[in-house]
Amino acid sequence: MGKTVFSTVLSFCLVGGVMATSAQGQQAATAGWSPTKAAAYLDKRSTWWISWPSASRDQGTFCVSCHTATPFSLGRAALHSALGESTASPNEQKVLDSVTKRVRMWHDIEPFYPDQLRGLPKTSESRGTESILNSLILVSHDVPTGHLSADARLALTNMWALQIKAADMNGAWAWLQFHNAPFEGDSQFYGNSLAAIAIGSAPDNYQSDAAIQPGVKLLRAWLTKNMDAQTALDRVVLLWASTKLKDLLTPEQQAKIVAETVAKQREDGGFSMSAMIGDWKRHDSTPLDTSSDGYATGLVAYALEQVGGPETVAPLKHALGWLDKSQIDADGRWPAVSLNNNRPVMSDTGLFMSDAATAYAVLALTNAPQ
Repeated sequence: MGKTVFSTVLSFCLVGGVMATSAQGQQAATAGWSPTKAAAYLDKRSTWWISWPSASRDQGTFCVSCHTATPFSLGRAALHSALGESTASPNEQKVLDSVTKRVRMWHDIEPFYPDQLRGLPKTSESRGTESILNSLILVSHDVPTGHLSADARLALTNMWALQIKAADMNGAWAWLQFHNAPFEGDSQFYGNSLAAIAIGSAPDNYQSDAAIQPGVKLLRAWLTKNMDAQTALDRVVLLWASTKLKDLLTPEQQAKIVAETVAKQREDGGFSMSAMIGDWKRHDSTPLDTSSDGYATGLVAYALEQVGGPETVAPLKHALGWLDKSQIDADGRWPAVSLNNNRPVMSDTGLFMSDAATAYAVLALTNAPQ
């Protein structure tokens, strides 16, 4: 983290999601989860984020954070059926409007973090990161319609234009670095796996478009070349991506990641972020919390749902059982832990990882096999 309040706030804005809640002081969870309470939590948090001055960006837009706005877009949409909603919620629409505006004004709007204010190479990192998140959000919005919208296609076009061809990064995109590893704050691999998810999920068989095949080939090669050096957490996201982008992983490679991941499941059925990120020490020297949390459990469960197969049935059922009973009754969130520093559990910035945890828990529970 930066040494000043200003730099700390900036690092939170787009990819500072590791600054999260501590497991200490968590309130008792209820048995059986409530879609209504989950939606209320996500809506409240997105309302705060959208109006937070530090999230404000050029031309009346706002930062599309990995920890709050992006998971919100994915998770909140998954609740439509359970809540009897036929259209996007008001805050979902605000996110879509902001993203769409930035996509359409791509060559004229300021990057989230320009070099002139943050130093080299923040403009390149900002553009690469945002291009991926814009594509993921708009493509995800189009999936239920079965057709790729003009705005989502434009977002993907903007993204492709930024794919790197330099030898050591050939096929990848730049990703914001805020020294917040091991979460997405420093993980280029995580971001490029999200790019693969966006490409592979796009309707109208977009991933087979002849014009993008050279780029797809390079992305596949970069991800598979680098996957063994990644944390277990990042390999779970790659596993998810492999269910969307054809021929990204072989069945044997998928099975290996599934086995390695399932081996980390705790007796209570949950997964712990601290077990998914390798040899990591908190900046404040406090021991990592090893208890199960909503972010790791939700993400793993959702990825296992996408893979399917007999080897996922038992661990998935166990993980979904933990999610079903671990929602915090008082506010509808799922607990998550801080990987870097101890933050006040219920502070606005302290809730960042509970934002991601709640969204992924919702995705897993609403996609659970019947």
